[in-house]
Amino acid sequence: MLKSQTNGIIMKVFLLSLTVLFSICLKAQNNIGIKYFGLSIHPKGEHENSFLMPNKLDKNGYLVMNFGAVVSYEYFIVEERVSLKIAQALYSDCAARLGGFTHIGIRGRILKKGKHTISGGIGPTIVYRRNWLELDGYINQNRFKGDEDDKWQYLFLWYGGEFEYKYAINNKVDVTSSFVPGYPDLMSLSFGISIKL
Repeated sequence: MLKSQTNGIIMKVFLLSLTVLFSICLKAQNNIGIKYFGLSIHPKGEHENSFLMPNKLDKNGYLVMNFGAVVSYEYFIVEERVSLKIAQALYSDCAARLGGFTHIGIRGRILKKGKHTISGGIGPTIVYRRNWLELDGYINQNRFKGDEDDKWQYLFLWYGGEFEYKYAINNKVDVTSSFVPGYPDLMSLSFGISIKL
């Protein structure tokens, strides 16, 4: 009973975040972004479970390619300085299983020089993935919640965030790169564009 409730909560959060994201975007304010996601970096390696990662770039799983996308909407509270950002991601995780995250956070500009902008943000994030406990030989590191019978595992972070670099191609379009500093477990890189509406 509790397991099905947990799965239901994860799906409701996912659907609610998509609904909010797209209803806000329809108002044509501020900017929307889409990024390719990306590259996962395990600073300490994933020695025990690297055999489960078909897209790893080294034998110990320090670097693993992910295939998916992050869609975001950024609403500026203080023009070009402070914003609220909502992001929704779906991707193939390190074990090539369906995963994703939902994030909402406050962010601020750190540096702006000419066409270059660096900003940082922080806020609550829920990360979810198809249950790795189903995988033969998986060694559970107890980072994600969920039992063997659950379809999904999840991890809730109050402090999820990112650093983002933007290069302005013109007045409407920026090329962007994001870095999520989740040390010591997982850091990630993603690349894409941001369009001012």
